[in-house]
Amino acid sequence: MKLVVISAGLSVPSSTRLLADRLAAAVHGHTPVDVRVVEVRDLAVEIAHQFTSGFPGKALAAAQDAVAEADGLIVVTPVFSASYSGLFKSFFDVLDKDALAGKPVLIAAAGGSARHSLVLEHALRPLFAYLRAVVVPTAVYAASEDWGAEGLPERIERAAGELAALMPGTAARRAADDDVVPFTERLAALGR
Repeated sequence: MKLVVISAGLSVPSSTRLLADRLAAAVHGHTPVDVRVVEVRDLAVEIAHQFTSGFPGKALAAAQDAVAEADGLIVVTPVFSASYSGLFKSFFDVLDKDALAGKPVLIAAAGGSARHSLVLEHALRPLFAYLRAVVVPTAVYAASEDWGAEGLPERIERAAGELAALMPGTAARRAADDDVVPFTERLAALGR
């Protein structure tokens, strides 16, 4: 199965990427997955160009294809001004409108203070509901004080288990879609 991790951290190293990596490792602990990480900061210029030209660059097109082919996604953003980053949102704005339909998504965010933890419920969950994704029940927020503290590993594990449980359904639907023969092709095969 294919797991795509979207990390919108801006610094290197990034607590956003650290959270993304821990979530991906936890999902892999539940079910074997091929993981592809998309660092949105590396696509910033191509995202801007797609907005102005209507066409993605090579790296952005590859990331868009990876999302479309994924059996599940982990999306992680830093918190800016009590919401997801503009670059994070811009990445999802340049995806095909149906790219996330029915796809299981684990939402997560990293921030400097626990006061911003509601970003998961007031910003991320509505965004992915609008994109018709299937958002797992447990979202993961990591404030600075959460690293190394009780609670974060358990939330990561619970959310990863929920995503891992949903991913085989996406893989099965994709395999079934690959086996579907369009009606016109079936008629042609019958000589009609």
